[in-house]
Amino acid sequence: MQTLPPATLFQALQQTVAKYGERAAYAVPPMPARAYYPQGCEFTWNETFAAVQERIHYYRASGYGPGHRVAILFEQRPEFVFHHFALNALGCCTVPVSPDYRHDELVYLLEHSECSVALGIAERLDDLRAAARELAEPIPVLLFDDLKAPLPRPKRAALEFAPDAATEAALLYTSGTTGRPKGCVLTNEYFLYWAQWFLSRGHTLALEEGVDRLYNPLPLHHANALSISLPTMLVAGGCFVFPDRFHASTFWDDIVNCGVTAIQFQGVIPAILLKLPETKQERAHRVKFVLCAGCEPNLHEQFERRYGFPLVEMWAMTETGRMTTDHVEPRMIHTRALGRSCPGAELRAVDADGNDVPLGEPGELVIRHSAETPRKGFFSGYLKNSQATDEAWRGGWFHTGDTVRRDVSGMFFFMDRSKNIIRRAGENIAAAEVEECITAHDKVRQVAVLAVPDEIREEEVMALVIPKAPENATADFARELFQYACERLAYFKAPAYFLFVDSLPTTSSQKIQKVKIFPPGVDPRQQPGVIDLRSLKKKSTSKSPKGHS
Repeated sequence: MQTLPPATLFQALQQTVAKYGERAAYAVPPMPARAYYPQGCEFTWNETFAAVQERIHYYRASGYGPGHRVAILFEQRPEFVFHHFALNALGCCTVPVSPDYRHDELVYLLEHSECSVALGIAERLDDLRAAARELAEPIPVLLFDDLKAPLPRPKRAALEFAPDAATEAALLYTSGTTGRPKGCVLTNEYFLYWAQWFLSRGHTLALEEGVDRLYNPLPLHHANALSISLPTMLVAGGCFVFPDRFHASTFWDDIVNCGVTAIQFQGVIPAILLKLPETKQERAHRVKFVLCAGCEPNLHEQFERRYGFPLVEMWAMTETGRMTTDHVEPRMIHTRALGRSCPGAELRAVDADGNDVPLGEPGELVIRHSAETPRKGFFSGYLKNSQATDEAWRGGWFHTGDTVRRDVSGMFFFMDRSKNIIRRAGENIAAAEVEECITAHDKVRQVAVLAVPDEIREEEVMALVIPKAPENATADFARELFQYACERLAYFKAPAYFLFVDSLPTTSSQKIQKVKIFPPGVDPRQQPGVIDLRSLKKKSTSKSPKGHS
């Protein structure tokens, strides 16, 4: 009897456990200074299923089911996966929370997502509880993975339907261009489509069912890991290897000691690895390929020659449910080639009116599944924002905001990303959100936030500020604004550079014209009066911006 394709992540888990129960499912590399599993750990699919079943009973006993959302601040702990699948089995939605979120961001996410409960690691419980108290309807906050703690029943009863492909499985918040992050509603179909897409690529991206071990050092509250790596290894019966974060000094030790056969990461990482001294470990691996978004073309060949495996360029967004890749030989590694239109990922480069631009000319990248089912496998929409959803899908195509060009062979080449989005070490930062935060300071008249180059993190955040009183244009006030931002936003969103100015160029409608602030070719970081606060920009799990970068 032929097994039907899974409709939910939990059904996929059941099928994988039946086929590969004794094989490894999840692995965490060792890291002696880490608060959890300092010696590393590995779970089989059978162990994973048992842990998931335990959490299913935990949630079900308190009445959790379809229609309920659970926020989880887990800081990369592997038990998150067990919760995620358990909630999926019941038809609940997982809402991953960035461990870098500050108070205002936590309040917004918990309020906007309408979660029934929030789980958090011990170090952030007080922060979550403080945020939860400010909600119009306060919610309980429990210690992450303490299954002995009584779980209060949700205030609203579960809906009565069996989870299926269309059931909401996760809510991921992604930086928009107009302010607060938007909640992307992601269904079971979305996650399983991602897995099927990756597994069907072949060529340089070929994966072997039940064999491969995929390493991704990016956070599980991002689509890169949660939407791509996790479901792909789930469906393939492979092992997903994830550290707490990217560590350059132990990267090759992790790759070799964990038996990694494939890697997925962001474009800033190749530049960091290439600066390391050569070691025996970097050629003692079993890696077949690395899937990478945004590698600098001038580093591509050098990376492949040094480490001995192909670096495959990809493009994707949280919303798309699929990636475009330059994965078929001969690859165009000296360019920003991102792939060609193909069944399931139809691509165009269009002008402002939605018309195709001539070959070689810049245009906005738009994408769909097909004319008959344009949204198949994509996100379901932006939560509570149908206007933004409709705008993104105008004309029956998803508008990415990214600028590309197309050559005569049909290859698309990346030129520039969405306007007003700053890309820092794999994090997408909405300039508008940072501007909104700093403008709220009672000593600030106006602010413009820009992306500036960064040799390590790809881009950094810079704020040009018009203070209400000219005498406040000082380094001390810049540090005050930096602290103000860090108390309200994740540390990586805070400006690393400040420049006080007397005016900013505006349009007739008083919108700031950022392209006219500095002439082409000018590095804003080198302008007179720039205050460099990069040394203060540190990652932390505490309320104050102190800790390790």
